[in-house]
Amino acid sequence: MSRQITEDEVGQRIEKMRRRRPRFVDDRVTMSHGAGGKASRALVEGLILPLLDNETLDQLGDAAVLQLGGVRMAFTTDAFVVRPVTFPGGCIGELAVNGTVNDLAVSGARPAAISAALILEEGLAAEELRGQVSAMADAAERAGVAVTAGDTKVVERGRCDSMYIVTTGIGLIEHDLVLTPSQVRPGDKVLVSGTIGDHGVAILLARGELDIDADVRSDTQPLWLLVEAMINACGPALRCMRDATRGGVATVLNEIALAADVGVIISEDQVPMLPEVIGAGEILGIDPLFVANEGKLVAFVAPDAADAALAAMRSHPAGARASIIGEVREEPPGRVLSKTTFGGHRMIDMLVGDPLPRIC
Repeated sequence: MSRQITEDEVGQRIEKMRRRRPRFVDDRVTMSHGAGGKASRALVEGLILPLLDNETLDQLGDAAVLQLGGVRMAFTTDAFVVRPVTFPGGCIGELAVNGTVNDLAVSGARPAAISAALILEEGLAAEELRGQVSAMADAAERAGVAVTAGDTKVVERGRCDSMYIVTTGIGLIEHDLVLTPSQVRPGDKVLVSGTIGDHGVAILLARGELDIDADVRSDTQPLWLLVEAMINACGPALRCMRDATRGGVATVLNEIALAADVGVIISEDQVPMLPEVIGAGEILGIDPLFVANEGKLVAFVAPDAADAALAAMRSHPAGARASIIGEVREEPPGRVLSKTTFGGHRMIDMLVGDPLPRIC
């Protein structure tokens, strides 16, 4: 007679599967593979990383941290395929610059220079292109960087949505901090720099596919000055930061929890959200925790420095609505739980795909 498997044994098997490097078993790439959730993880970790096979790439941070000629720097690349290319609060040109410098910033690097490759659709109006490149220039000036190199390609009509932008950025690391998930410890506090879900909801409403009247603007903005204030205020008590773009805050928390082998507990009533974003999420059945941001970061900070970190964030316009939303615990390792407003807990896991595709 076979032995009945206990609930604990089932849980242990599930945990073992979650921690195993995912395998890519699909016959074709789908939209879900580009959404930042479990399908993206399977594509990247199950197919791409084993083929490229290098230790730096395996770190999977927002940027690679390199030591070249005695200089410590961060190096990142990103692609922007947002639809529509202009939306409330920003446009693809501005987004491309801010997204790149923010990946450098949360890696602890002062942005130094970026490059940009423009992929343009045949028939794109010259005035539209002029406006997007001007937006890039303005965003670069605000972020304190220059677009120092690039490329331009034109593809046949219908082969892209007006334009795509691919960027690469480098930044200088001028301190000795190590900002990685390995630094996260039980007791650390979890902070977000402001209201979440603004960008994704703004893009969705700009598409005109929903009969919802709400004034939601993208949060696209550079974050280096905010990060610099946090570094100065916290020093080594600043453990780790992430740019909460695709997959939103929920995906970032899950990635850190798994990498650090810790539990993360957040309080729903402490997560800052605009009423319009909450309302749109309720109508669409989307949790704003999973919605992309383009000007918000998640930080893990030692408990005795959390108040200093919060004050530093709130001293900067980009962090005016920053909040401590939770803490790190030993249990459950690799998991994210949320305290609900009713006093219970719910598990926050990564989605397979993204409820809002093509938003960054």
